[in-house]
Amino acid sequence: MTASDQKPVAVVTGAARGIGLATTKLMLANGWQVVMVDRDGAELQSAASDLSAVRPVEADVSDPVAVQMVVDDLTDDHGGIDALINNAGVADFGPIDETDFTRWRRVMDTNLDGVFLMSQAAAPLLKARKGAIVNIASISGLRASTLRVAYGTSKAAVIQLTKQQAAEWGEFGVRANCICPGPVRTKLAMAVHSQAIIDAYHDAIPLNRYGQESEIAEAIVFLASRRASYITGQVLAVDGGFEATGVGLPDLRD
Repeated sequence: MTASDQKPVAVVTGAARGIGLATTKLMLANGWQVVMVDRDGAELQSAASDLSAVRPVEADVSDPVAVQMVVDDLTDDHGGIDALINNAGVADFGPIDETDFTRWRRVMDTNLDGVFLMSQAAAPLLKARKGAIVNIASISGLRASTLRVAYGTSKAAVIQLTKQQAAEWGEFGVRANCICPGPVRTKLAMAVHSQAIIDAYHDAIPLNRYGQESEIAEAIVFLASRRASYITGQVLAVDGGFEATGVGLPDLRD
């Protein structure tokens, strides 16, 4: 069977849960094969156990040696890849005055270095198939917010990295785009957000609700697909209008 006869291959990092898992499932539904990468081996195996056309790979994307091993295995097993979804990330929040270098590096290692390392290592395979990169940043990379000095800065850097990738790899047919999710109704968010925080977000978001993981996945899968064949270097906020408005107007709504 030739490469053109096979299902396209996507690599999704941070695939064991949340947006990464939702993206994996939607890609499978759209005819992709998915290599699921996550450093939480137990959670990854659990997530992959009920899925077909997936290959779970335990790896830390902040480790250059581990990243190269993932890409070498991809070359041996699939011959190449058609899309790279850089979704792996950590959320470690705190005031600027309480953000020491250990916290700073922990966030940057995964959120920024991981995107750089995975993309660099996979670039030859993506060039060979004129594939796509979709980097997952955050609304926090577009606007400042309390307690997010490391997280927000890392995501702003991912946005710029995406534009660099688009500018330099476009001549090889590789597209690079960036998704900036707004508040998303994940299990973690619902566990740590008080009702007051939830109400405040609802007031500030024009659609008056959190997003769903599946809604973020829809945008990711579109940008990874051939339907977005002339879209590159773009930053798409999938946020219910949160970034566009800045502040809510609850009194006017009432």
